[in-house]
Amino acid sequence: MTRAVLTAHAVLNASRFLVLKIGSVLIRGKEMDAVNTAWMDALAQDVAELMKKGIKVVIVSSGGVALGRKALGIPADIAPGAIRLEQKQAASAVGQYHMFNGYYKSFEKLGITAAQVLLTMSETENRRLNLNARETLYTLLDKGIVPVINENDTVSTGEIRFGDNDRLSVRVAQMIQADTVLLLSTTHGLYTANPDLDPAAVHIPVIEKIEDRHVEMAGSAIAGLSTGGMKSKIEAAQSATRAGISLIIANGRENHILKTLMNDPARPSSLFVAQKSDAGAKLVWLQTHMRPKGVFTIDNGALKALKGGKSLLPVGVRKIEGHFQRGDAIEIRTLEGKKVAMGISAYDVGDATRIIGKNSGEIAAILGYTGRDELVHRNDMVLET
Repeated sequence: MTRAVLTAHAVLNASRFLVLKIGSVLIRGKEMDAVNTAWMDALAQDVAELMKKGIKVVIVSSGGVALGRKALGIPADIAPGAIRLEQKQAASAVGQYHMFNGYYKSFEKLGITAAQVLLTMSETENRRLNLNARETLYTLLDKGIVPVINENDTVSTGEIRFGDNDRLSVRVAQMIQADTVLLLSTTHGLYTANPDLDPAAVHIPVIEKIEDRHVEMAGSAIAGLSTGGMKSKIEAAQSATRAGISLIIANGRENHILKTLMNDPARPSSLFVAQKSDAGAKLVWLQTHMRPKGVFTIDNGALKALKGGKSLLPVGVRKIEGHFQRGDAIEIRTLEGKKVAMGISAYDVGDATRIIGKNSGEIAAILGYTGRDELVHRNDMVLET
């Protein structure tokens, strides 16, 4: 695709595999425990049209907690971050029904089946469970069924939560190797400042590479409903584009917004351009880990070797942190604490601790068995760009 046509409109129309994230504000109707049926019906019609063109669509939807507030007696003006975890989980248990039932009925009117899929971070961080979830989604899509995904708030704890569905939508896109993520919220995208507070704020339609200044432009979440806000969307865009996935933010309030975005090149939105990525599915999964199980701190000699395409040998590791098993994801840092890579450990924490600082030829004598020469093989490692 040439730079002349590098727009959100062009990227959407070139997409063959789309992850569509829906914000809580769009889902809820006039009543606290009711969905916006007219909006959902219009969205289902738009998705059906894309499916007829052979485009695969997966929906990641917020709304469970927002729709369950009434039953739990949680006032609308209390931000999600201020709600106790147990209350949030209980609200989600109630609201999930209302949310999915709305989607199911809207698609049922068109002769399409919707399937509810609940995920936790643990399931996407574990390689085996990640692959199982991916195959489930592929099976649903092959049968013409629309997956509607949400974080499983009812069982997720504070330590293992995504925290918002912006990040979850990107993780799903990485899992199923989608080409585009579309975040529908209440804003047209990224501005130079918060447009609600600064009338001079300028909309940015295309961000070719995310820089620190773009992160600084991010605002906060909408009190009472949203969890993410613009900051989480920028973080999601960083993760998506690094994995070769384009991400678009658009205002989704009006009915048939998906159809509008596909057909109207003048419709405002913000496109975060996918960066070139040669990483396979395993390395994309590794690169985007949110909760690595441990940390390897390496010396300058090892750092030079990694940058030269070499594996990480025990002799170059100064310190180990965390509790991990062989095959777990590990963050690799410099002596100054800077993250330089993610890798898969060839040893569990006990054996790894015993061999750090040693030459590979000493491993068998130390451990009593012949293991791998490397702590992290270069084929199981992704360097930071």
